[in-house]
Amino acid sequence: MKTIDWTRDELVAYILLFAANSDFKEDNKERNVIISKVDMNTFQEIHDEFNSDNDYQGIQKIMTSLRQHNYEKDDIEVLLADIKTIFFADGKFKINERILLRSLERLFKTL
Repeated sequence: MKTIDWTRDELVAYILLFAANSDFKEDNKERNVIISKVDMNTFQEIHDEFNSDNDYQGIQKIMTSLRQHNYEKDDIEVLLADIKTIFFADGKFKINERILLRSLERLFKTL
């Protein structure tokens, strides 16, 4: 994948949507957390794009965009904290959410 034409907010929205859908459903609490991080237009635009991508495409877009925006360790820590907020939005930290968190932590370390 060559380049992704996303702003940092669009990248954050995509990553949080990716996390919110780790259990194959996205509830209102998770949406509200994402909308608290980005504006409604960004959310809707990225949501439409997210819905048309498969998991492989999503990971490729995320990693490419993280590199393009020069995310460093501190940026990644903030991002992981936001992802954890999504996972705890419904008051539960399910096994598939734990697995995704661990996978994203490993992937992000490769930057």
